[in-house]
Amino acid sequence: MKTRALGDTGHESSVLTFGTIALNYLDQEDANEMVESVLDAGVDHFDVAPSYGDAEVKLAPKLNEHRDEIFLGCKTQERSYYGAWGSLERSLDRLGVDTIDLFQFHAVTRYDQLDAITGEASRGRGEGDHGGALRAFEEAKEEGIIDHIGLTSHGDPSLVRSAIKRIPELETVMFPFNATLDAREGPEYDYRSVLDLARERGLGTLCIKAFAKRPWPDDVPEEERPYDTWYEPYDDPDDLEECLRYALSQGMTSIPSAGDPALVPPILEAARRFEELPEPDQTRLREERDGDDSPVPAP
Repeated sequence: MKTRALGDTGHESSVLTFGTIALNYLDQEDANEMVESVLDAGVDHFDVAPSYGDAEVKLAPKLNEHRDEIFLGCKTQERSYYGAWGSLERSLDRLGVDTIDLFQFHAVTRYDQLDAITGEASRGRGEGDHGGALRAFEEAKEEGIIDHIGLTSHGDPSLVRSAIKRIPELETVMFPFNATLDAREGPEYDYRSVLDLARERGLGTLCIKAFAKRPWPDDVPEEERPYDTWYEPYDDPDDLEECLRYALSQGMTSIPSAGDPALVPPILEAARRFEELPEPDQTRLREERDGDDSPVPAP
């Protein structure tokens, strides 16, 4: 599988990142098999989070067996200094590892969350000089517990750009990008500006929602959805391949796979065959999806 430089981190990431939330829906034996199949396909970048159910626990056996082969990205939704330290220590314990390659502020979608992370929210409130989660990340990096700092968001593009500017320690950013968003007019869909700023600053870019088709229809109850994803995904192999090729052809570093286990094999195959999408096909895809609904940005 092709690889790309993850910004200025020094790591070469496979063009597909394994979204390990898929492991949450499998028993341990099947989870082990999936990790092996992903590694066999050439994926070297894994993404996990405490909010992904039992994914950390189910990843742990094969992670430890193949630790030198896996660039491990983990996340926290804690915004405070002590909360971030506690979350990091719990993830290390559940994963059974001593270090995490990329630790990320997860799902930052509001400015008050960004203020809390940077410590702006705690100033003048008698909370000491510990600051927010950013200070915990900095200390963990100084101690060699984490190697790189990142941020993930499916919020408004302006918020993501603000985060990049306000947190110079960031080395990667994970955000939505697909042809539907790229075809839409309006600042709330302008994730291309995030991509441009991230690349200008030397950040690695991880593309979420690349395979998102639309929000789940209101008349489809959650228990009747055919996939364990919070958006309705494309599922035809040709469509999945076009989704992947489109996002990577814009210069994204890597694309996390969709969360449902059934979608992992066709996405793996698409990533193994990856070639840039010709410009006429990119234009066609934008025109076909212009006006389609999108599940992002999320409030």
